[in-house]
Amino acid sequence: MTAAKGTILVTGANGGLGSAIAEQIASKPELSAYHGLYTVRDATAAPALTSALARGASSHPHDVLSLDLTKLDNVRQVAEGINTRVSAGQIPSIRSLILNAGFLDFGKQSWTDDGLDVTFAANYLGHWLLVLLLLQSMDKEAGRIIVIGSQAHDPNDKRNASSKAFEEEKYKTFVHDEAGFEAIAKGTWSSAEEDPSFRSGFRRYGAAKLFVIMMMHELQRRMDHDAALMNVCVLGVDPGAMITGLQRLSPWFIRVLLFKVIYPIIVYLNPNGPIRPPQRSASDVLEAAFGSGSGELPKDLYFDGTRPLETSAESRDAQKRDLVWRETVRYAHLKEGDTILGNWQ
Repeated sequence: MTAAKGTILVTGANGGLGSAIAEQIASKPELSAYHGLYTVRDATAAPALTSALARGASSHPHDVLSLDLTKLDNVRQVAEGINTRVSAGQIPSIRSLILNAGFLDFGKQSWTDDGLDVTFAANYLGHWLLVLLLLQSMDKEAGRIIVIGSQAHDPNDKRNASSKAFEEEKYKTFVHDEAGFEAIAKGTWSSAEEDPSFRSGFRRYGAAKLFVIMMMHELQRRMDHDAALMNVCVLGVDPGAMITGLQRLSPWFIRVLLFKVIYPIIVYLNPNGPIRPPQRSASDVLEAAFGSGSGELPKDLYFDGTRPLETSAESRDAQKRDLVWRETVRYAHLKEGDTILGNWQ
């Protein structure tokens, strides 16, 4: 068997967009030659991923890894295992790191063992730490980090109007200072106690996605001034509204009526419309991850599907990005020697 061309790591690979991405990687000859690392909450019970991979090429080399993004010790353990394998030459360097795992609580708020809001930890903090730890294993010439964004990161996105989640003035901005960041991290901002509807969870999801997109901008800026990492690029993709398992905690009318009855009809009648099949969004993500393979790699761009889209005004605020980065370093307990990024503090 020939050596793999590189490694592709996909978080949240069991179900929805993650499984659709895995299936396309395993099915396309130009991608199935890569080594796949697919992370799921429990590697012993990932039926959707197992089925997706079974539909691809049997020759696709891959591993399924258990990863709980809400447990920072587990993130460190998994990253250490991957770094060890890459440095030993057991698997090739990471050509594409796709931060797909997502969690939306629909008002059923919960907290991590460390007292952090699960929405914040699962969507953002765990991913941020994973990336910083894995930078040493990235392909330093052609590596790409893909963040999965959301319209929810921008309260002014017209697509959010129907949810009425951001109507109140206090919700039109996510973070002002360290105390504001702490409120989001600990789930006291837009808490389910304050608002038991699905909107409270949607707002906290939006805040976490804002931080992910801020990471895209800020990490790229820092890597551009780092001799070892200046060729690695970060891109973002908004996959749009999809029929996935993200709605599993939602009320009946959202989970069943909207996503299992109305949305499938809309997709059937208008397959290229605003409601997207996961397969279509998976293609968009892989386009960002690998592109055409010609010319200079794009950097720090964000796409709605394949259409370039400007991220929110708040995500482009350099002072806020610096604040969020510094606070994240503290919450992730990152210390000297953990990452090869020179300007990590």
